[in-house]
Amino acid sequence: MVCGAADEGSIPSGHPTTREERPVPTAAPRRRLINDPGFVRLWTAETISHFGSSFSHLAMPIVAIQLLNAGPMEIALINLADFLPFLVFGLLIGALVDRLPRRGVLIVSDIGRALLLLTLPISYALGVLSIPQLVIVGILLGTLTVFFDVAYQAYLPSLIPKEDLVEGNSKLEISRSAAGLLGPSLAGALIAAVKAPAAVVIDAISYLFSALFIFSIKPHHESVAEQNDAAAPAASKPRASLRADITAGLRYVFGHSALRTIGGATATSNLFGSIAGTVELLFAYNVLGLSVALIGFASTLGSAGGLLSAVFADRISKKFGVGRTIVLTIPLGGPMLVVLAFCQPGNDLLNALVIGGGFFAAAASGTLYNINQVSLRQALTPPEMSGRMNATMRWFVWGTIPIGALLGGIIGTNLGLREALIIGGIGGSFAFVPLLFGPVWGIKEMPTGVAEK
Repeated sequence: MVCGAADEGSIPSGHPTTREERPVPTAAPRRRLINDPGFVRLWTAETISHFGSSFSHLAMPIVAIQLLNAGPMEIALINLADFLPFLVFGLLIGALVDRLPRRGVLIVSDIGRALLLLTLPISYALGVLSIPQLVIVGILLGTLTVFFDVAYQAYLPSLIPKEDLVEGNSKLEISRSAAGLLGPSLAGALIAAVKAPAAVVIDAISYLFSALFIFSIKPHHESVAEQNDAAAPAASKPRASLRADITAGLRYVFGHSALRTIGGATATSNLFGSIAGTVELLFAYNVLGLSVALIGFASTLGSAGGLLSAVFADRISKKFGVGRTIVLTIPLGGPMLVVLAFCQPGNDLLNALVIGGGFFAAAASGTLYNINQVSLRQALTPPEMSGRMNATMRWFVWGTIPIGALLGGIIGTNLGLREALIIGGIGGSFAFVPLLFGPVWGIKEMPTGVAEK
């Protein structure tokens, strides 16, 4: 239950305008987004990719635990490898993304991830699959994911106006949650029927389809700024050094009170969520003795919570205000981890229901938080700074995930798996504190212009 930032309006033909210049649409935003070709293609690409990834997210740790006898430290290393690139390469990649056509970055990242995933079933078939390979593949996958996520969050505002960002992110989160709702159960059944490495192939194929749909997005679906950025030769663009660009991104984020406090809260949530997330599967599988199918069932309940909140996120945000929704939802996942820690072996179905119920509540609150905080970040940032803002925020908030994974492995090994869950849950319950020192609570509506720092 690690909180993560997740991470396309049509343009009138003949006379494209920038996002800021677009007239207020007369049609309902929901209908306009659904009928917009650019947004629909991006949405389709993400839906396919999320369904594929839901298979590998369950299959990868099962491969390590079942086939390679991985313990807490090995699982921690695999999780560390997955997120380490955000910490090491995130700032550099953000500066690069602001210099490159973002749609091209998305396509290349998808193809690269597909090829990397295919090495796992091939290695298994040859009898050479190992923990070190999982770690190396995790690092390379993580690096391409940094490119994709930074470019993706910077690309979305070029397709839809700022006032529709919550709705657009909600629709994309619906796909993510729907994939999580169906994927784990299907993955659990597939892993039980065949070997876990086979499930990874589905994710690889989904990345290829995602690349195809993103490739099909036409330039006229994008804002003028994005079209010009993609068309102009890189050498013709006057640029400061990469170091100066990175520094500018850091100064923008940490000098902006709303972005800084959102980053502090999310980083805190991710740190403690990662401590618990490192041992969750081990606790369910080794301590409670749950089968892979029941673990998949519990994960499915969690995804149902995320799906439900994604469907109503836009309405909730408008009713309670963007800022209050952000502040009130971030701490809700912590207590659920503490409840999970008190499950006892012996009644598999009851344990699966309790864990699934905790997952449901945590996913519902986490989804509401992420949709609103990501949308607010996008709305507050000018287009030329989007890549660096997203990279800096990811570096900040995702950088605590490998630290939490390592701490989770240490705590789980030396104190126990239950203790790691309790520590993660209690710490996550106080993740809202940084938000009390900024203006987020008072933000009622999504700003349509770049807000003051």
